[in-house]
Amino acid sequence: MRIDAYMQVNQLYNTNKTKSKAKQEKTSSKDSLEISDFGNAYHVAKQAVSQGSDVRAERVREIQEKLAAGTYNVSIEDVADKMADALLS
Repeated sequence: MRIDAYMQVNQLYNTNKTKSKAKQEKTSSKDSLEISDFGNAYHVAKQAVSQGSDVRAERVREIQEKLAAGTYNVSIEDVADKMADALLS
């Protein structure tokens, strides 16, 4: 490797000089947030669900009446399916 040739090329391109960073102009910018229509609808639906009751009182009352009358029958296969779904999910 010829060092003198490297020095000549280096002088031509001034690669040894450090370049100073250009001063950045101060600009005032504000962050903004835009929520899509889908996101807004999702938020409204989520709030509506969270305000609702987890227990359906009319369904509970119906099952209690059937239990009291002795007419409430549940298939063992349905129970097994629900248990398997609960354990596997």
